[in-house]
Amino acid sequence: MEQTVRETSRHPQILGKGVPVKPPVMHLRFNYGENKMFFVDKPYVSEFLKRTVKDNGIPVVGTDIAKKLGLYSGTNLISEERAIEMVRELDNPIIYTTSENAIGWISKYLAFSNLPRKIQLFKNKVKFRELIQTIDPNFYFKEVRTDDLKKIQVKEIPLPCIIKPKVGFFSMGVYQISSQEQWFKTIDSIIADTAPMKDLYPKEVLDTSSFIIEQYITGEEFAVDAYYNSTGEPVILNILKHIFSSDADVSDRLYISSKAIIESNLEEFTDFLDKIGKFAGVKNFPVHIELRRDNQGNLLPIEVNPMRFGGWCTTPDMSFFAYGFNPYLYYYLQKKPDCNEIIKGKEGKIFSIVILDNSTGIDVDSINSFDYDQLVSNFEKPIELRKTDYKEYPVFGFLFTETREDNFLELKNILNSDLNEFISTTVIT
Repeated sequence: MEQTVRETSRHPQILGKGVPVKPPVMHLRFNYGENKMFFVDKPYVSEFLKRTVKDNGIPVVGTDIAKKLGLYSGTNLISEERAIEMVRELDNPIIYTTSENAIGWISKYLAFSNLPRKIQLFKNKVKFRELIQTIDPNFYFKEVRTDDLKKIQVKEIPLPCIIKPKVGFFSMGVYQISSQEQWFKTIDSIIADTAPMKDLYPKEVLDTSSFIIEQYITGEEFAVDAYYNSTGEPVILNILKHIFSSDADVSDRLYISSKAIIESNLEEFTDFLDKIGKFAGVKNFPVHIELRRDNQGNLLPIEVNPMRFGGWCTTPDMSFFAYGFNPYLYYYLQKKPDCNEIIKGKEGKIFSIVILDNSTGIDVDSINSFDYDQLVSNFEKPIELRKTDYKEYPVFGFLFTETREDNFLELKNILNSDLNEFISTTVIT
């Protein structure tokens, strides 16, 4: 088994302290034909997702990796050959991937279909900017090979700007640059940092051979889980606000969702996703989109992550923890959440995903342990803690919490923390 995350549920409405989450009311098996399939892949598959596919008979492609991820006995595994046949038989089968690592399999074995091309429209940040250029024709972006970064004349670049891998994931290799002096330091950092990053994920997920430089988008940032249904209509499943510690912060530390965030943005974001969907011509297509509303109220996309919702089973599982519906099933069954119903009784509550990225500044080999108990004790109502193998991935874990709006301080504290208070390190004598 290659599972690297342990889940601990502390939510009394799920199963209680210390027990992996098993979502209730999932005992009916559905049989809606064979035009649907899920891919599971590293780095992580949650117990919630495993229970969902098992209890509902959702076909899971039986790749070598899928068989090592601890799926429950009785899961409906289908052969890779059958998966290929299904795509040959149908124009737009319903496919979901838990991880962009599965894009490599899709690119290799489904090259005869239009799916790899659709994926690259979003995954390749240069192609994506070209796709949506009519939304803001004056938006600046430029692709540069990593080897050529030092040749760029910084005076030609509008500052502030963002520079990030052409194909990227999880804010890895993302830098904000505000001055010429910072530009030169950042380029040196990029060249030094790209080598150890290149083997963490497949090239289809993270490719640091080329970078995109684009103008910095000011304003509030949001993350949205959604899918385009069989007619191409966007269906939003959750809206989260990405909270930053400062204007210079580009980390993924904190995402929050609430009744107010969903109510105030649902209609506008749905219309915006409809525009993008029409540009790309996608159907039966899940996405995790990040976007910003600038100071003039205009919406601009940062990126669209194809074939999945939030990575590491984070945002879709949070939708269940917070609002009681299952996004995986809603996509699988082509259902649309009743917004008024799911946010009923959620006044004054904030639901958060805390991503414990290694911001300590300490080499991982020198870190002996992380005090998860101390971390959890800082929150009034932790829902679930997921510990990761931080020696393999640059993150200590993920924490799902519920917080009263008038206790936002507990979220601000973890947002501003470099996490050094939770680690113990090797003492060299």
